[in-house]
Amino acid sequence: MENQLTAEERQVLLKLARQAMEASVRGQPAPVVDLTALTDRLRQEGASFVTLTRRGELRGCIGTLEAYQSLAEDVCEHAMAAALHDYRFPPAQPNELSEIEIEISCLTPPKDLEYANPADLTRGLRPNIDGVTLFDGWRKATFLPQVWEKLPEPEAFLDHLCHKMGAEPELWRRRKLRVQTYQVEEFSE
Repeated sequence: MENQLTAEERQVLLKLARQAMEASVRGQPAPVVDLTALTDRLRQEGASFVTLTRRGELRGCIGTLEAYQSLAEDVCEHAMAAALHDYRFPPAQPNELSEIEIEISCLTPPKDLEYANPADLTRGLRPNIDGVTLFDGWRKATFLPQVWEKLPEPEAFLDHLCHKMGAEPELWRRRKLRVQTYQVEEFSE
């Protein structure tokens, strides 16, 4: 992935995410991001996902696929949302904060993946490189590239992604779906 963040920019984003998450969990107002104090890269529009883990287990993950605000503000927004609004988990509590670790994934713009049939689709995916989004009418779901670590076979990856979307796991074999891929720059505390 080109245009990588510097080590300092990564640390700034992790600090901002931590401050935003802790304030939201404690019921305090979100900290204001001083864009004038940030680098051009952090002020530019960017899409991110923030993943929270506690004792090695997923505790929340929320983000966006399309950039619509500065990368710094996007990370803050999703750190708060991952802590409080991931429907799979109850809102994080103040006594958990010291155990929660933050991972940030900065996304490249998504690109449509053209394919002719299911076998062509699985050959077109790049495990451990591509994040994948499936679209079926109004339904959609995405897996970050990190999910390949748990689901290394493209067929199982797509089955689980269909299930996440609320469809039958084998839907991608029976019907041509719209597919987009993207890559991430991932870093954590």
